[in-house]
Amino acid sequence: MKDLMGRAIWDYYHNENPQDLQTETSISELDELPVDYLFRDFEDMNDIEQKALKLSKGKILDIGSGAGSHSLYLQDEKNLEVTALDISQKSIEVCKLRGIKKAVAENMLHFSVETFDTILLLMNGTGIFQSLALIDVYLEKLYSLLNPKGQILIDSTNILYMYDKDEDGGVYIPAEGYYGELDYIVHYKGESEDPIKWLYLDFNTLKNAAENNGFKIEKVLQDEDAYLARMTKI
Repeated sequence: MKDLMGRAIWDYYHNENPQDLQTETSISELDELPVDYLFRDFEDMNDIEQKALKLSKGKILDIGSGAGSHSLYLQDEKNLEVTALDISQKSIEVCKLRGIKKAVAENMLHFSVETFDTILLLMNGTGIFQSLALIDVYLEKLYSLLNPKGQILIDSTNILYMYDKDEDGGVYIPAEGYYGELDYIVHYKGESEDPIKWLYLDFNTLKNAAENNGFKIEKVLQDEDAYLARMTKI
C-alpha cells in the first residue's frame, strides 16, 4: 500500500510541496480532492459531520480519522477522550503532531484494546466495509467495540443518482453485485494507488444489515442523497 492519502496529509502538514489529490471510482471520472479540505475546521464541515460531532459523547473512537480534524474538535473543543484510528501510518503521525493524545495506526478489524461510548465513521463511513459480502464482519467488530449503551454514528450516500436513467425513469445498474460497491482509486504526484473496494449504502440496506447484527438504527439526518445514521445495541 503506497498510502498516497497519508503522504498528501504529511506533505501538507510539513509544507513539503503538497499537491491536491485526485480520486476516481469505477463509475465516475477523475475528481480533485484539495488536500487542505482534510484539515478543515468545524465551521467548514458539512451538516452531517457537524451533527455527528454534536451528538458525540463519552469515550470516542474515530475510525478513518485521516488528518484528525474530527478528533481534534472533539478533544479540544468538547474536552472528550478520543482515539483516532486510521490504517495510514503517516496520517496517524500527523494526528499526533497536531496534538491528538491517542492516535493508532491499525486496521479496525485488528483493533481491540478497549470499548467506547461513541464510534464515529464519517466521510462515507460505510466505505470501509468494502462490499456487502463483508458487512457482517465489520458490524460484528463494531458491536464488540461498543459499550452497552454506546452509539455508532455513520454516514453514507445512496449513489443510485449516479447511474444512467432511461426515458421512463428506470435506472441502468450493473446486473452483478450491489450498485453501491465501487472501486476507488487515489492519485497523488503522478502515482496511483491500487484500487480499493469502497461501499456506498442506501439507508434501507444498512438498516437490514444492522438489525441482522443486533443493532437498532435510526436515520438522524438526511441531506439530499446523503444521510447520517445512529446505531445502538438492541
